[in-house]
Amino acid sequence: MRKLFIFSSILLILGIAVYALLLRTPETSFPKPIGYFRIALPQPQYRIYDAPCAFSIPVSQFATIEQLDRGESDSCRFNIFYPKLKARIHCTYLPVSGNINDLVVDAYTFASKHEMKASAIEKSLIEEEERKVFGIRYRIEGEAASPLQFFVTDSTAHYLRCALYFESAPNPDSIAPVYQYIERDIDELIKKVQWR
Repeated sequence: MRKLFIFSSILLILGIAVYALLLRTPETSFPKPIGYFRIALPQPQYRIYDAPCAFSIPVSQFATIEQLDRGESDSCRFNIFYPKLKARIHCTYLPVSGNINDLVVDAYTFASKHEMKASAIEKSLIEEEERKVFGIRYRIEGEAASPLQFFVTDSTAHYLRCALYFESAPNPDSIAPVYQYIERDIDELIKKVQWR
């Protein structure tokens, strides 16, 4: 009798276990969000780039200079290219000859072309009286093609306009670490531009 009771108990427990395994509800699974690759960014290091025009700027050791066609004979155009980050800072230097207002309006026009895709455009003044460096920096938030643009000038002889572009579709979340890294380089450029 006792053996029958133990055998019945084991069968009952096994039956309940099999029933529970077969009829249990599967766990709800959720799709994982799209992730982005981690980008290892090096510590910033700079070298001085003496442009063929009348200025010099610090440029990241991890960037190369791409000289472009001069276009107008008095202009100087080049890119600061970050090959590993797939980003370029397009730069144009023009001498000022009584046309500073036109050049400032052009910089504003270039930045405002991104208004349709931008969620905000933040302007900040650049004023460094001792070095004679003045300008405006445009931080363009949202899915704009160029998230950062600026111009600097001494207002009498020199004018430098630059715009940052990435070689990928503008997705602020995915480019944020690279953007912040290059933004630091641009801040260094603005702080240390020297007119000749």
